[in-house]
Amino acid sequence: MSNANIFIIESLSITEENSGHIEGKIISDILRLSGKKSLYMYIHTIKELEDALLEFRKSDYRYLHLSCHGCPTGIFISDIFIDFASLSKLLTPHLFNKRLFLSSCSITQKKLAYLLFPKSGCYSILGPTDDVLIRDAAIMWASFYHRIFKEDMYQIIRRSMSKYARMVSKLFNIPLALYYPGRKIPVLCEIIK
Repeated sequence: MSNANIFIIESLSITEENSGHIEGKIISDILRLSGKKSLYMYIHTIKELEDALLEFRKSDYRYLHLSCHGCPTGIFISDIFIDFASLSKLLTPHLFNKRLFLSSCSITQKKLAYLLFPKSGCYSILGPTDDVLIRDAAIMWASFYHRIFKEDMYQIIRRSMSKYARMVSKLFNIPLALYYPGRKIPVLCEIIK
């Protein structure tokens, strides 16, 4: 069985990197303060993303947190745009029996879920449906992880995800979506506002 820990992969613009506004690193530090293990990797290229995803799979960590800039059609690794189809191909081999947390503006869309779920075996995707400031995202995710692991250090279940996602969404005014595969319908979604 995999380890109930969080693997964080982050990529931002050079300006943000130089200013120290590195959300994923902050979340990783807070997780450690909470007694939770995390691995953190900062990347600049698609090749580094591929390498980080291999490290994620080798780590046997159960939760992948991806922190980068995004839009309703894809993400940016530094200044390189990756559309949902390409992102899905990169992520699919690494998400079997895992949960994906996305900290990127407007990225948590039905199209991504439809591309990921049929082949990946991913349990769920949780992330923002709209634009979000880095400072708000860092505090929201740290609060979410702290609270959810305070309830159960050994697993994140969908009911708890929904409960605490709703709580932090309301508190920080960040709309979230939780996608998970259905039995008859390929993708089910819970919009959290």
